[in-house]
Amino acid sequence: MVKDHLTGIYLKVDTHHTTCYNNFVGQHSIERKTQHVNQIQFNPKESMSFSDLKRKSQNNFDFLQKELEKSSSGKNVDERFWKPEVDASGNGYAVIRFLPAPDGETLPWAKLYSHAFQGIGGWYIENSLTTLNENDPVGEVNRRLWNSGADEDKETARKQKRKLQYYSNIYVVKDPKHPENEGKVFLYKYGKKIHDKILAAMQPEFQDEEKVNVFDLWEGANFKLKIKKVAGYWNYDSSEFDNVSALSADDDVLEATWKQEHSLEAFTHKDQFKSYADLEKRLNMVLGITQRAAVPTVDSEEYEPVAATGGFNDSDITSGSSFRQQMNAPSPVKEEAIVEDDDALSYFARLAEE
Repeated sequence: MVKDHLTGIYLKVDTHHTTCYNNFVGQHSIERKTQHVNQIQFNPKESMSFSDLKRKSQNNFDFLQKELEKSSSGKNVDERFWKPEVDASGNGYAVIRFLPAPDGETLPWAKLYSHAFQGIGGWYIENSLTTLNENDPVGEVNRRLWNSGADEDKETARKQKRKLQYYSNIYVVKDPKHPENEGKVFLYKYGKKIHDKILAAMQPEFQDEEKVNVFDLWEGANFKLKIKKVAGYWNYDSSEFDNVSALSADDDVLEATWKQEHSLEAFTHKDQFKSYADLEKRLNMVLGITQRAAVPTVDSEEYEPVAATGGFNDSDITSGSSFRQQMNAPSPVKEEAIVEDDDALSYFARLAEE
């Protein structure tokens, strides 16, 4: 009896067949090894021997090439996200379909407020607690800046205002710049302009216009994304929804698409936000504010003492006081007014009315 070490089977052979058996096993071994080498996929996380390293050298090289392409961009790329691209003239076009809420979630979008600005102590890039309907330290500082009455303070408040972003799952119908994305599900981050287009379709202004649930797989509509460069910025005014149509006539295809969606509630989960105390500590460092007996003061020369005229918020403003003095005074807890990225002036008008 002889054991085949490749198959684990014991074979009965005699001396007349030994030569044939050895030839068979040898050939079988070569074929199996060749097949195994062809099926090797490089996994950088798995342990390997030196011989494995040699066999996988080409796959390793291909893997490193792809990683170099990612790192050359200077930032980590989240491949879950889709982003349109424009040509040399600044124009872009794509067709996407907004998808319904993921399984187990309620809304087909997530709404997130954040701050991104630079101070004398570095950058402040943080999610805003106002997303969760909680007080945020930047809102308190901006309110005092605006209420100081000084144009310089108001300009600083404008630069520190909240940014508004939405997140949705989309299906890429047409992507001329990257056709490999077509037929795939991605996350899409967009701003107020596109959200207004969605709102206009779902809640039309005039009675003769039909309401469309653009997130519906059967009775929704494709979105023709048209980008133009205006004054150096991407403009979406020409974008529009197409006629009502099903994404596919096959429910099995629609179900498979729906199951590929990413969580949206994850963007506004509590773990995506720092505590008020941690945010305040970071903000103080960025703005050059020091803490004294839990009362913030401004040490930066950027803020010159100016007389406040009062009138916006009597509880926040002391007649004849400067912004520096106001920063030293405790302020009442008050929710920050809604700030939208494309509507800064109306935001500050609302502050003045409060």
